[in-house]
Amino acid sequence: MLTTLKTAYSDTRAADLAWALGREPLPALATLDLELAGAKLQLRLLGASHQVLVEEEGGLCSETVACIPGSSTPLPLGVAERMGDWEYEFAARVEVLTPASFAGRAQELLALVSDHPQGLVGVFPGSPHAFTAMLAQRREGRLHWRTWHAYPQEGQLVATRTRVGVRVPACSGVGPV
Repeated sequence: MLTTLKTAYSDTRAADLAWALGREPLPALATLDLELAGAKLQLRLLGASHQVLVEEEGGLCSETVACIPGSSTPLPLGVAERMGDWEYEFAARVEVLTPASFAGRAQELLALVSDHPQGLVGVFPGSPHAFTAMLAQRREGRLHWRTWHAYPQEGQLVATRTRVGVRVPACSGVGPV
């Protein structure tokens, strides 16, 4: 789903992005509700990037990547956490592109996500290449989502990927005799 966001572009630099786990829902400019094999996800575009809310097997999880005033947690390269019976993995990278490469990559991502039934893209006013895109799916019993935050004025594209799922108990090593 592609939408033009009715707000000023508030993410001015990739370096301003912060990451948070477990935040309450923030006001969203656009949302996409999904149900993937019993799990409920809500993809949320914020005026300052994204938030994903997950409800599965009685557990709740929220991920926020945004310009969060007063946040002291910068965007990490990677995180792996256990939350009760859940495992959460997050990774982020920043691509620095030339103007021509940035425009091509932006068009590629907008085409990929905007027509996908489990994708949400918000384009910010002022530049067709200023956007936040999100794409979710379920694979191998886990929820996966990817996001892209475009900063055309810097030629930077922040890409994240997340995997969440119920932890599989470790094998005890005891088997049939």
